[in-house]
Amino acid sequence: MTMEKDQSTQGAIFALGAYFLWGIAPMYFKQLLHVPAYEILSHRVIWSFLLLLALLSGLGYWPRVRAMLRKSRHLLLLVISSTIIGLNWLVFIWAVNNDHMLDASLGYYINPLFNIVLAMLFLGERFRPMQWLAVGLAGSGVVIQLLVFGSLPWVALVLAISFGFYGLIRKKVPVDPFTGLMLETLVLLPVAIIYLWGFADSATSQMSGNSLNTNLWLIAAGIVTTAPLLLFAGAAKRLRLSTLGFFQYLGPSLMFLLAVLLYDEPFTQDKVITFALIWVALVVYTLDGVRQRRRNALQNSGAPAR
Repeated sequence: MTMEKDQSTQGAIFALGAYFLWGIAPMYFKQLLHVPAYEILSHRVIWSFLLLLALLSGLGYWPRVRAMLRKSRHLLLLVISSTIIGLNWLVFIWAVNNDHMLDASLGYYINPLFNIVLAMLFLGERFRPMQWLAVGLAGSGVVIQLLVFGSLPWVALVLAISFGFYGLIRKKVPVDPFTGLMLETLVLLPVAIIYLWGFADSATSQMSGNSLNTNLWLIAAGIVTTAPLLLFAGAAKRLRLSTLGFFQYLGPSLMFLLAVLLYDEPFTQDKVITFALIWVALVVYTLDGVRQRRRNALQNSGAPAR
Protein backbone atom coordinates (compact mmCIF):
# COMPACT_ATOMS: atom_id res chain seq x y z
CA MET A 1 0.00 0.00 0.00
CA THR A 2 2.85 2.37 0.88
CA MET A 3 4.59 1.64 -2.43
CA GLU A 4 1.34 2.26 -4.31
CA LYS A 5 0.87 5.54 -2.46
CA ASP A 6 4.45 6.58 -3.28
CA GLN A 7 3.82 5.77 -6.94
CA SER A 8 0.68 7.93 -6.94
CA THR A 9 2.51 10.80 -5.24
CA GLN A 10 5.34 10.63 -7.76
CA GLY A 11 2.82 10.45 -10.59
CA ALA A 12 1.02 13.54 -9.32
CA ILE A 13 4.32 15.45 -9.08
CA PHE A 14 5.27 14.41 -12.62
CA ALA A 15 1.81 15.38 -13.95
CA LEU A 16 1.99 18.78 -12.26
CA GLY A 17 5.44 19.30 -13.74
CA ALA A 18 4.37 18.32 -17.25
CA TYR A 19 1.26 20.50 -17.37
CA PHE A 20 3.04 23.36 -15.62
CA LEU A 21 5.76 23.37 -18.29
CA TRP A 22 3.16 23.17 -21.06
CA GLY A 23 1.28 26.03 -19.43
CA ILE A 24 4.26 28.36 -19.23
CA ALA A 25 5.68 27.37 -22.65
CA PRO A 26 4.40 30.69 -24.12
CA MET A 27 6.98 32.50 -21.97
CA TYR A 28 9.68 30.64 -23.90
CA PHE A 29 8.26 31.50 -27.32
CA LYS A 30 7.87 35.14 -26.30
CA GLN A 31 11.68 35.26 -26.12
CA LEU A 32 11.74 34.62 -29.87
CA LEU A 33 9.34 37.29 -31.08
CA HIS A 34 11.96 38.44 -33.59
CA VAL A 35 12.12 34.97 -35.20
CA PRO A 36 9.43 33.93 -37.75
CA ALA A 37 7.14 31.07 -36.68
CA TYR A 38 8.30 28.76 -39.51
CA GLU A 39 11.90 29.13 -38.37
CA ILE A 40 11.04 28.46 -34.72
CA LEU A 41 9.12 25.34 -35.80
CA SER A 42 12.09 24.15 -37.87
CA HIS A 43 14.44 24.56 -34.92
CA ARG A 44 11.93 22.84 -32.66
CA VAL A 45 11.92 19.81 -34.96
CA ILE A 46 15.70 19.68 -35.41
CA TRP A 47 16.74 20.09 -31.78
CA SER A 48 13.94 17.84 -30.49
CA PHE A 49 15.06 15.12 -32.89
CA LEU A 50 18.68 15.38 -31.76
CA LEU A 51 17.75 15.35 -28.07
CA LEU A 52 15.40 12.39 -28.52
CA LEU A 53 18.12 10.59 -30.47
CA ALA A 54 20.43 10.95 -27.48
CA LEU A 55 17.71 9.90 -25.03
CA LEU A 56 16.78 6.80 -27.02
CA SER A 57 20.45 5.80 -27.15
CA GLY A 58 20.80 6.29 -23.41
CA LEU A 59 17.61 4.32 -22.66
CA GLY A 60 18.55 1.50 -25.03
CA TYR A 61 15.35 1.92 -27.05
CA TRP A 62 16.86 1.12 -30.47
CA PRO A 63 15.28 -2.36 -30.62
CA ARG A 64 11.90 -0.61 -30.27
CA VAL A 65 12.77 1.77 -33.10
CA ARG A 66 13.84 -1.10 -35.38
CA ALA A 67 10.67 -3.02 -34.54
CA MET A 68 8.53 0.00 -35.41
CA LEU A 69 10.37 0.54 -38.71
CA ARG A 70 9.23 -2.93 -39.81
CA LYS A 71 5.54 -2.06 -39.35
CA SER A 72 4.50 -0.17 -42.49
CA ARG A 73 0.92 0.52 -41.36
CA HIS A 74 2.06 2.02 -38.07
CA LEU A 75 4.73 4.05 -39.86
CA LEU A 76 2.08 5.47 -42.17
CA LEU A 77 0.02 6.51 -39.14
CA LEU A 78 3.09 8.18 -37.63
CA VAL A 79 3.65 10.10 -40.87
CA ILE A 80 0.08 11.38 -40.60
CA SER A 81 0.42 12.18 -36.90
CA SER A 82 3.71 14.02 -37.52
CA THR A 83 2.01 16.24 -40.09
CA ILE A 84 -0.82 16.99 -37.67
CA ILE A 85 1.44 17.76 -34.70
CA GLY A 86 3.61 19.93 -36.95
CA LEU A 87 0.52 21.99 -37.83
CA ASN A 88 -0.42 22.15 -34.15
CA TRP A 89 3.05 23.39 -33.16
CA LEU A 90 3.10 25.99 -35.94
CA VAL A 91 -0.30 27.45 -35.06
CA PHE A 92 0.57 27.52 -31.36
CA ILE A 93 3.87 29.34 -31.98
CA TRP A 94 2.15 31.82 -34.30
CA ALA A 95 -0.67 32.39 -31.78
CA VAL A 96 1.66 33.07 -28.87
CA ASN A 97 3.88 35.46 -30.82
CA ASN A 98 0.96 37.32 -32.39
CA ASP A 99 -0.98 38.00 -29.18
CA HIS A 100 -3.51 35.19 -29.56
CA MET A 101 -2.55 33.33 -26.39
CA LEU A 102 -6.13 33.48 -25.12
CA ASP A 103 -7.25 31.65 -28.25
CA ALA A 104 -4.55 29.04 -27.68
CA SER A 105 -5.75 28.61 -24.10
CA LEU A 106 -9.33 28.25 -25.34
CA GLY A 107 -8.22 25.56 -27.80
CA TYR A 108 -6.75 23.38 -25.08
CA TYR A 109 -9.84 23.87 -22.93
CA ILE A 110 -11.98 22.70 -25.86
CA ASN A 111 -9.77 19.70 -26.60
CA PRO A 112 -11.14 17.28 -23.94
CA LEU A 113 -14.67 17.98 -25.16
CA PHE A 114 -13.67 17.48 -28.79
CA ASN A 115 -12.13 14.17 -27.75
CA ILE A 116 -15.59 13.01 -26.66
CA VAL A 117 -16.88 13.63 -30.19
CA LEU A 118 -13.94 11.73 -31.70
CA ALA A 119 -14.53 8.82 -29.33
CA MET A 120 -18.15 8.61 -30.46
CA LEU A 121 -17.34 8.90 -34.17
CA PHE A 122 -14.28 6.65 -34.38
CA LEU A 123 -14.18 4.45 -31.28
CA GLY A 124 -17.86 3.56 -31.04
CA GLU A 125 -18.33 5.09 -27.60
CA ARG A 126 -21.77 6.34 -26.60
CA PHE A 127 -22.44 9.74 -25.10
CA ARG A 128 -23.96 10.01 -21.65
CA PRO A 129 -26.56 12.78 -21.32
CA MET A 130 -24.22 15.03 -19.31
CA GLN A 131 -21.54 14.62 -21.97
CA TRP A 132 -24.02 15.74 -24.61
CA LEU A 133 -24.76 18.79 -22.46
CA ALA A 134 -21.04 19.62 -22.06
CA VAL A 135 -20.36 19.36 -25.79
CA GLY A 136 -23.51 21.40 -26.54
CA LEU A 137 -22.39 24.18 -24.19
CA ALA A 138 -18.94 24.29 -25.78
CA GLY A 139 -20.43 24.36 -29.26
CA SER A 140 -22.80 27.14 -28.22
CA GLY A 141 -19.86 29.27 -27.10
CA VAL A 142 -18.22 29.00 -30.52
CA VAL A 143 -21.48 29.61 -32.40
CA ILE A 144 -22.34 32.68 -30.30
CA GLN A 145 -18.90 34.16 -30.93
CA LEU A 146 -19.34 33.57 -34.66
CA LEU A 147 -22.94 34.74 -35.10
CA VAL A 148 -23.22 37.51 -32.52
CA PHE A 149 -19.72 38.95 -32.66
CA GLY A 150 -18.71 37.90 -36.17
CA SER A 151 -15.42 36.35 -35.11
CA LEU A 152 -14.46 32.71 -35.50
CA PRO A 153 -11.91 31.45 -32.93
CA TRP A 154 -9.99 29.64 -35.66
CA VAL A 155 -6.78 29.36 -33.64
CA ALA A 156 -8.63 27.61 -30.81
CA LEU A 157 -10.47 25.31 -33.22
CA VAL A 158 -7.34 24.35 -35.17
CA LEU A 159 -5.44 23.59 -31.95
CA ALA A 160 -8.30 21.58 -30.41
CA ILE A 161 -9.07 19.63 -33.60
CA SER A 162 -5.46 18.94 -34.56
CA PHE A 163 -4.48 17.80 -31.06
CA GLY A 164 -7.63 15.69 -30.84
CA PHE A 165 -6.89 13.85 -34.09
CA TYR A 166 -3.22 13.55 -33.09
CA GLY A 167 -4.21 11.79 -29.87
CA LEU A 168 -6.68 9.56 -31.73
CA ILE A 169 -4.03 8.43 -34.22
CA ARG A 170 -1.43 7.85 -31.54
CA LYS A 171 -3.92 5.59 -29.73
CA LYS A 172 -3.80 3.36 -32.82
CA VAL A 173 0.00 3.05 -32.75
CA PRO A 174 1.52 0.81 -30.04
CA VAL A 175 4.66 2.84 -29.43
CA ASP A 176 6.16 4.51 -26.38
CA PRO A 177 6.11 8.35 -26.33
CA PHE A 178 9.84 8.81 -26.95
CA THR A 179 10.15 6.41 -29.88
CA GLY A 180 6.95 7.81 -31.37
CA LEU A 181 8.01 11.43 -31.08
CA MET A 182 11.51 10.66 -32.39
CA LEU A 183 10.04 9.04 -35.50
CA GLU A 184 7.60 11.92 -35.93
CA THR A 185 10.38 14.50 -35.74
CA LEU A 186 12.39 12.31 -38.15
CA VAL A 187 9.53 12.61 -40.65
CA LEU A 188 9.51 16.39 -40.24
CA LEU A 189 13.31 16.70 -40.16
CA PRO A 190 13.96 16.91 -43.95
CA VAL A 191 11.26 19.57 -44.35
CA ALA A 192 12.71 21.57 -41.45
CA ILE A 193 16.26 21.38 -42.81
CA ILE A 194 15.26 22.20 -46.39
CA TYR A 195 13.17 25.16 -45.25
CA LEU A 196 15.75 26.52 -42.84
CA TRP A 197 18.72 26.31 -45.18
CA GLY A 198 16.97 26.61 -48.53
CA PHE A 199 13.99 28.93 -48.20
CA ALA A 200 14.16 30.89 -44.93
CA ASP A 201 15.21 34.46 -45.66
CA SER A 202 15.11 36.57 -42.54
CA ALA A 203 17.58 38.27 -40.24
CA THR A 204 17.64 35.17 -38.03
CA SER A 205 17.60 32.40 -40.65
CA GLN A 206 21.39 31.79 -40.42
CA MET A 207 22.57 30.78 -36.96
CA SER A 208 26.06 32.03 -37.79
CA GLY A 209 24.66 35.55 -37.97
CA ASN A 210 22.60 35.35 -34.78
CA SER A 211 23.55 36.48 -31.32
CA LEU A 212 24.55 33.78 -28.85
CA ASN A 213 21.42 34.54 -26.83
CA THR A 214 19.12 33.92 -29.83
CA ASN A 215 20.88 30.69 -30.75
CA LEU A 216 20.67 29.37 -27.19
CA TRP A 217 16.93 30.09 -27.12
CA LEU A 218 16.50 28.28 -30.45
CA ILE A 219 18.49 25.24 -29.29
CA ALA A 220 16.41 25.16 -26.09
CA ALA A 221 13.38 24.29 -28.25
CA GLY A 222 14.43 20.64 -27.93
CA ILE A 223 14.23 20.78 -24.13
CA VAL A 224 10.96 22.75 -24.19
CA THR A 225 9.44 20.01 -26.34
CA THR A 226 10.93 16.95 -24.64
CA ALA A 227 11.01 17.79 -20.91
CA PRO A 228 7.23 17.89 -20.36
CA LEU A 229 6.89 14.74 -22.44
CA LEU A 230 9.32 12.92 -20.14
CA LEU A 231 7.35 14.05 -17.10
CA PHE A 232 4.02 13.15 -18.73
CA ALA A 233 5.26 9.66 -19.60
CA GLY A 234 6.36 9.19 -15.99
CA ALA A 235 2.97 10.36 -14.74
CA ALA A 236 1.07 8.12 -17.16
CA LYS A 237 2.91 5.05 -15.82
CA ARG A 238 2.03 5.87 -12.21
CA LEU A 239 -1.50 7.29 -12.43
CA ARG A 240 -4.79 6.08 -13.79
CA LEU A 241 -5.86 7.88 -16.95
CA SER A 242 -8.92 9.24 -15.17
CA THR A 243 -6.71 10.73 -12.43
CA LEU A 244 -4.30 12.16 -15.00
CA GLY A 245 -7.22 13.88 -16.71
CA PHE A 246 -7.76 16.15 -13.71
CA PHE A 247 -4.39 17.79 -14.34
CA GLN A 248 -5.07 18.63 -17.99
CA TYR A 249 -6.71 21.99 -17.22
CA LEU A 250 -3.57 23.32 -15.52
CA GLY A 251 -1.88 24.07 -18.84
CA PRO A 252 -4.60 26.20 -20.46
CA SER A 253 -5.34 27.87 -17.11
CA LEU A 254 -1.74 29.05 -16.84
CA MET A 255 -1.85 30.24 -20.46
CA PHE A 256 -5.01 32.17 -19.71
CA LEU A 257 -3.48 33.87 -16.66
CA LEU A 258 -0.28 34.71 -18.57
CA ALA A 259 -2.26 36.18 -21.45
CA VAL A 260 -4.44 38.40 -19.27
CA LEU A 261 -2.14 39.30 -16.37
CA LEU A 262 1.35 39.33 -17.89
CA TYR A 263 0.92 40.04 -21.59
CA ASP A 264 -2.20 42.24 -21.38
CA GLU A 265 -4.19 40.51 -24.10
CA PRO A 266 -7.69 42.05 -24.26
CA PHE A 267 -10.33 39.86 -22.65
CA THR A 268 -13.13 41.14 -24.86
CA GLN A 269 -16.86 40.49 -24.48
CA ASP A 270 -16.94 37.76 -27.12
CA LYS A 271 -14.14 35.90 -25.33
CA VAL A 272 -15.83 36.36 -21.93
CA ILE A 273 -18.98 34.64 -23.20
CA THR A 274 -17.11 31.88 -25.03
CA PHE A 275 -14.80 31.11 -22.11
CA ALA A 276 -17.71 31.18 -19.65
CA LEU A 277 -19.63 28.58 -21.65
CA ILE A 278 -16.52 26.42 -22.09
CA TRP A 279 -15.76 26.57 -18.36
CA VAL A 280 -19.32 25.58 -17.48
CA ALA A 281 -19.08 22.74 -20.02
CA LEU A 282 -15.84 21.51 -18.42
CA VAL A 283 -17.43 21.59 -14.95
CA VAL A 284 -20.33 19.49 -16.25
CA TYR A 285 -17.91 17.13 -18.01
CA THR A 286 -15.72 16.72 -14.92
CA LEU A 287 -18.63 16.16 -12.51
CA ASP A 288 -20.10 13.58 -14.88
CA GLY A 289 -16.75 11.78 -15.00
CA VAL A 290 -16.50 11.75 -11.20
CA ARG A 291 -20.05 10.39 -10.86
CA GLN A 292 -19.42 7.70 -13.47
CA ARG A 293 -16.20 6.56 -11.75
CA ARG A 294 -18.00 6.34 -8.40
CA ARG A 295 -20.76 4.32 -10.02
CA ASN A 296 -18.24 1.95 -11.60
CA ALA A 297 -16.39 1.58 -8.30
CA LEU A 298 -19.63 0.69 -6.49
CA GLN A 299 -20.58 -1.84 -9.16
CA ASN A 300 -17.14 -3.45 -9.00
CA SER A 301 -17.37 -3.70 -5.19
CA GLY A 302 -20.80 -5.29 -5.38
CA ALA A 303 -22.54 -2.42 -3.58
CA PRO A 304 -25.81 -1.10 -5.05
CA ALA A 305 -25.23 1.91 -7.34
CA ARG A 306 -27.29 5.01 -6.74
